[in-house]
Amino acid sequence: MLDTDEELRSTYLIPTVLEFTGPVRHELLAAAARSALARHPALRSRFRFDPVAGRVRYRTDGPPGEVGFLDAEADGWTARELERLVDLLSWTPFDLATEAQARGEVVKVDGTTTLLVLTMHHISFDGWSRHLLVDEVMLTYRALLDGRAPDLPEPAHPADLVSPLTGDELAARVANAVERLRGAPTSVELPHDRKPEHPSEIGANRAVVLDPELSAAVLDIAAEEGCTPFMTAAALLAGTFSRTTGQRDFLFAFGWPGRDDPATADAIGMFMSTLVLRITVDDATSWRDLLREARIGALEAFMDSEVPLDAIATALNPGRQVIWPPLTPVLVNVDDLPPELELAPGVRGRYRLDGQVRTKYDLGLFIRADEGPRLSLAFDYPLDRFDHDTIEALLTALRHSAHALAHLAEESHVRTPDH
Repeated sequence: MLDTDEELRSTYLIPTVLEFTGPVRHELLAAAARSALARHPALRSRFRFDPVAGRVRYRTDGPPGEVGFLDAEADGWTARELERLVDLLSWTPFDLATEAQARGEVVKVDGTTTLLVLTMHHISFDGWSRHLLVDEVMLTYRALLDGRAPDLPEPAHPADLVSPLTGDELAARVANAVERLRGAPTSVELPHDRKPEHPSEIGANRAVVLDPELSAAVLDIAAEEGCTPFMTAAALLAGTFSRTTGQRDFLFAFGWPGRDDPATADAIGMFMSTLVLRITVDDATSWRDLLREARIGALEAFMDSEVPLDAIATALNPGRQVIWPPLTPVLVNVDDLPPELELAPGVRGRYRLDGQVRTKYDLGLFIRADEGPRLSLAFDYPLDRFDHDTIEALLTALRHSAHALAHLAEESHVRTPDH
């Protein structure tokens, strides 16, 4: 286990474990990963605090992170030892001042299974960048397999793409965001089993999958109101909490990719913002009204996408000493990882999601929409604050809310019975 200081620093890592099945050329996969980590300035970043200037300075001219190779089959690694290795590769912190903020390892598990473990620091990398990086590694692998150089655009430097708000414009935008959020509670009445004095980010994940008929009905009514799966998840969560706790005003955090400018669409770096969605209801609010509230709240939050959340949090609560959690202990996001990857002909891959979970929030709800259609709703939650049975009960309540939304949309959300 990592010690407390390492656990805190490792919270800001983004590990990606890919499992490939088929005849992988391990030396080419490692070379493809090395090429990708070396190409992008953000992944070569080093950060150092300048006490004289009172600011963090960074540079991107250092060497890239390393990508190693391990033949676990030949070296006789057990499954348990391999699991421990992947955990260490995923969560060992970086030295921000001296190390590139990305590393990788190719692991031959056996004759048909290969792992690629990539770990990046959130200071230089976000969820959108993960898609870009994985796509580039696979494209480069296929090119090397064909004996040619990959056809890739010149990578952009993040500093050339970001123009943060300053001065009067920043002050005006912060004031608008504060007005939208003023008076909202910065807590959500969650069914905690414990409230530890020194919380840990070590967590778990549990999910409920809606059957195709219910999934289709939920998506149909959401579409009628112009709601995305994300907005639908926020509405379901607010409705569930409102029914079970009596709370009527909610703030939920969510990640925004920050790729409004087309120039950033293909850039690897940290462009994501954390936004805050507000949903307010009363006893007369129907399930259809909840969808409308979620949509309006999300659209209003998008307008604040360029405003730093710490500036909003400070303006709302000038006395607060920390910026985390950002105004709310609850996160709502979309799980958009592809269910399957194709590294090369005859080599299929997937994101391996059975590793350790870490969460900075008390509760994170992730919605996924697959073909079928089939909706899944999953909670990330810290183990030191919730028992598994408590989360299972909350998932059951969430499923009841989905059924009510689909079949009793015009009814009051607090008066519809569980089925």
